[in-house]
Amino acid sequence: MSDGKVGFRSERGPVLAAVMLSTALVAVDSTIIATAVPSVVRDIGGFAEFPWIFSVYLLAQAVSVPVYGKLSDLFGRKPVVLWGIGLFLVGSIMCGAAWNIWLLIVFRVVQGLGAGAIQPTTITMVGDLYSVQERAKVQGYLASVWGIASVVGPTLGGVFSEYVNWRWIFFVNVPLCLLAAFMITTRFHERFERVRPVIDYRGAVLLTGGLTMLILGVLEGGQAWAWDSPASIAILALGVLMLVVFWFAERRAVQPVLPLWVFQRRLLVVSGQLAIGVGAILLGLSSYVPTYAQDVLGTGPLVAGFALAALTLGWPISASQAGKLYLRFGFRTCAVFGTSLVLIGSALMLTLGAHSSVFMVGLFCLVIGLGMGLTAAPTLIAAQSSVGWSERGVVTANNIFLRSLGSSLGVAVFGALANAAIGHGTVTPEHLTTAVHRIFIGIVVVAVLMVVLASLMPKPVDEAAPAEGAKAQETVAN
Repeated sequence: MSDGKVGFRSERGPVLAAVMLSTALVAVDSTIIATAVPSVVRDIGGFAEFPWIFSVYLLAQAVSVPVYGKLSDLFGRKPVVLWGIGLFLVGSIMCGAAWNIWLLIVFRVVQGLGAGAIQPTTITMVGDLYSVQERAKVQGYLASVWGIASVVGPTLGGVFSEYVNWRWIFFVNVPLCLLAAFMITTRFHERFERVRPVIDYRGAVLLTGGLTMLILGVLEGGQAWAWDSPASIAILALGVLMLVVFWFAERRAVQPVLPLWVFQRRLLVVSGQLAIGVGAILLGLSSYVPTYAQDVLGTGPLVAGFALAALTLGWPISASQAGKLYLRFGFRTCAVFGTSLVLIGSALMLTLGAHSSVFMVGLFCLVIGLGMGLTAAPTLIAAQSSVGWSERGVVTANNIFLRSLGSSLGVAVFGALANAAIGHGTVTPEHLTTAVHRIFIGIVVVAVLMVVLASLMPKPVDEAAPAEGAKAQETVAN
């Protein structure tokens, strides 16, 4: 049971702290390694293979999220999140000890599989512990983790690389993992009727395999191989085929790993499509704003990083206040306002040129970030509030996975737009300006679609409504 209070000093405070610490592992790790690229390459080589360190981590995290979501509904949140922390711990130790680039890539897969369990499960735990009204306040705590990570991650990576050793980028996770696991083990308790679950092994294999092929093909198409090459066509075709077989298999599964009703309920479909848009815009800006600021506007890496940081800082600022808005006006109004801000900021990006101020770049990114904070978290909370305990893990994981899918699609589509503008000749500031302008146009198109989707959001059902056929469930912290 709970004491009705929100914060670190409340009865649920230690669990909230553990959730924030677990989330920080994933948040910091997504940014900390970026500044260590030169140090790692000098030590173990492999400059050409280095992009795979990011790709395989994203791939492993994305494809495992739906499976972990279902497992948390079958076995409870606690064992799944502890498993994820354990995998992340082992992967971090192995990454820190890697003596060549290929081993580092393999061990990043282990880390990614751990992150795939941590992120959706901790968000689901918050949905279990707090009501919609309470989550309006808790969101501020969780949003602060990502805001701090956006600043601390690159800074720590630079400090470790320059003054200690790049391996400590991974070793620093060890005490954090142990502390998070200890706090969750001792302070988070679940009580629910345990029954013998029916595990959908066939669905899990088909889903994971299909998503792996599809996202791998999208991430590496035009990079590792040409889009029209036999390898690209075969990988994408195999991915689509496995997902088609998965669709038919799930219709007959007793306990499907990803129930098809997720794609049939209007609120879940709309919130999922919004998540795809959020992922696409986020990665599109993250990939090209620093390049534009440095190679076109002539700023240094640090200033370019600060311009992009305005996006990642604006997000948690508005997310911490989103609860007040959706509690007063509803989720749909909050999402429409948020997506409208994203559209305004994206449209302003179209005014940027070869002689623009980097300050304006940061300001427009801040507007987009503020809109993202009023869109991403509230729509996820709306989706969570429409289902009961036994479905919340699947719903949360599906939303997070779709955001990752949006990021992957954004990399492919925006990359194709940039390459079409640059061509095969010498890359000049004029070419880059044209390429980035086309990307900004693409982002505006996505933002327009997001505004339309937000206006189509239905009102979610009462969170207190029990799930269909749900057992008596209770989550407590003591």
